Amino acid sequence: MDGIINFFGVVLTPIKWVIEAILVGFHWVFQNVFHMDPAAGLTWVLSIVCLVLVVRAALIPIFVRQIKSQRKMMEVAPQLKKIQDKYKGKKDQFSREAMQRETMELYRKAGTNPLSSCLPLLIQMPIFFSLFSVLTEARQGKAGVGFLTKALSDQFGRSSLFDIAPLKYSIQSALAAHPVQVVVVIIAAAMVVIMTASQFITQLQLASKNQSPEMKASPMYRQQRVLLYILPLVFAFSGFAFPIGVMFYWLTSNIWTMVQQFLVIRNMPTPGSEAALAREARLAKRNRRRMTDDAETLAGAAAIEEPQKSVTTQRVQPVGKNRAKKTGSGKK
Repeated sequence: MDGIINFFGVVLTPIKWVIEAILVGFHWVFQNVFHMDPAAGLTWVLSIVCLVLVVRAALIPIFVRQIKSQRKMMEVAPQLKKIQDKYKGKKDQFSREAMQRETMELYRKAGTNPLSSCLPLLIQMPIFFSLFSVLTEARQGKAGVGFLTKALSDQFGRSSLFDIAPLKYSIQSALAAHPVQVVVVIIAAAMVVIMTASQFITQLQLASKNQSPEMKASPMYRQQRVLLYILPLVFAFSGFAFPIGVMFYWLTSNIWTMVQQFLVIRNMPTPGSEAALAREARLAKRNRRRMTDDAETLAGAAAIEEPQKSVTTQRVQPVGKNRAKKTGSGKK
């Protein structure tokens, strides 16, 4: 067990070093540029929020790759359904191996993999555990592996949000404290509710609006429906033991994911999904409005141009026969 802990400690050390550098860097900016109290909980919370923004912005290329992989998964969904129907009811070893080979060959030709959709989450987990370790050590007054010195750790351990909610407390530790930290429990419980709701909304909009009919008929969609209700429960139970400082990271990351997912579904929906049909309807409506505006503009320009022509054009006076004869005889 100690060997596993030491292994993870060695793996997470470089990530913790980078996290400490970003966290302490933003803390320095808020202290020296914006002249905020370095020991205030708000200064540390803003530093954590900025840390999230940097981390999530760095993960945008991976998120784009995830979207492309999901598109390819949607494209092979009909072929995957045919393979599953082909071996439906066959439980012998030969049939299972043949089904697995054909499925993996289908993924290989499409250039995708079911695990690629989990890549952003898998990359975020070491970052989250590293941050959890950094803030836990800071809460205990321990120095970090890099820029988080003993003095900064002590400062973080003593900091409180608005001087009423120490960042080192979780719901569990706040209930065990003497006296009980009621304000911490209320703030932490509210954050857990918001975290759970944001996670549920993110999964719901992905499962209900951004899935094609073929995908909704696949086993993967049923797994997503299960995760729709399991993941929020994980947030609810795990939030019980997380300090407020860590929950600020998680909450900000959840909100980022929710907004990012909304923008992707709105502007780059899965073909054939409900979101894609809604986008086509918006584009058609926009084009009709644009054509109407262009027609009105042309009609207005024509209406302005017509009076100008009538004013500038001189009228040619008719010449009578007698006057024409006189003019002609005079020339002779």
